[in-house]
Amino acid sequence: MTDAPMTAQAASTATAGDILSSHLTAQAGAFLRALPLAVGEVGARPGAVAVPSAGTADLLRAVRRIGGLLHTFGGSFEQAWAHESRTELRWLLNLLALEPGYVRRSARLLGALDSLNGTEPDGPGMLAGHAGAPKARALLDRQLTLARTRAHSTVLQELRSARLHALADRMTLLVGEAPLLESAGGRAGTVLLPQAAAAFTALTVGAQQLPLRRAARPYGGDGLRRLGTVQPALPGAGPEAPAVRGAVDADAALAADDAPWLRVRILVKRARYALEVCGRPSVELDELDEVLGRHQEAADAAVTAATAARTPRITPATAYVLGVVHADQRLEVEAARYAFGRRWPELPPGPDGWLEIPPAEGWGQTPAPRTA
Repeated sequence: MTDAPMTAQAASTATAGDILSSHLTAQAGAFLRALPLAVGEVGARPGAVAVPSAGTADLLRAVRRIGGLLHTFGGSFEQAWAHESRTELRWLLNLLALEPGYVRRSARLLGALDSLNGTEPDGPGMLAGHAGAPKARALLDRQLTLARTRAHSTVLQELRSARLHALADRMTLLVGEAPLLESAGGRAGTVLLPQAAAAFTALTVGAQQLPLRRAARPYGGDGLRRLGTVQPALPGAGPEAPAVRGAVDADAALAADDAPWLRVRILVKRARYALEVCGRPSVELDELDEVLGRHQEAADAAVTAATAARTPRITPATAYVLGVVHADQRLEVEAARYAFGRRWPELPPGPDGWLEIPPAEGWGQTPAPRTA
């Protein structure tokens, strides 16, 4: 099966199985083409900075789309097969995201620290000339380089594993024939639109649970003032217990605060991929995904800065600088939430609003490639 669009007559009579098979064939083919490139790139890039490279990026894109399709339209497939496939794809996705995640986090944190420590057109940064800035930068660089090196070794080992070979075999079989249920023989619109609508219903419910009113001010700093609401019990006691307890409380409170936003990002991706299968445009969802991607990267970077600030035997000046970097990233988190809240009410209301948009490419046509 090729990636070429169906004719108008073929598209009008396409079954749900035809559409799903067409998309799965295209993405499984992309997976199999990208896999050897990604394995070669991982093996050839010790110490390289530019990750993910083209093969790894293409592989990540295919993995996300196959997993998203199997989640949203899983009711059209043999259930045990769909569940096993999603589990293996999620494993590979998390594996491939490790090293690029550390690279982006390093660039974000070191760039933020350099900006705070430098001189901008509007004047010097708040850490300009601070004695702790060079040591804080060196500490972050060292810890993130070590984490990235460990991630690289893990990825390199797993990309040679029997588990990956088994997943590749599964994708090879998928190119030939997907294990569809008899219900997939129905007309595409009748079978697929209700399943796509469920993805948008989940997204709408998730977005309604976000504290959008609280996020209505840019750089409000609200998240920095709402800590200490979680009180986990810590084993043991000692003079350091209050400080440790406070750090754990803050980490737990921020993680709980971030969780619904991270969940909505997953729901946005699933809705994006559902629209691609339905041939609808998804520019607005692409933008929301980008905003929530910045939210997640800033939140992860803040956790890294906070963890580094608790490194034993660092100077108070170094810890102070890392605290400032942590606060800077938390403000970036709130800026992303503000951007999401400004954009969300402007989008089509409910699943019907999205799925009533005329198809951009038509049933049965492979959507134009996206980058994430």
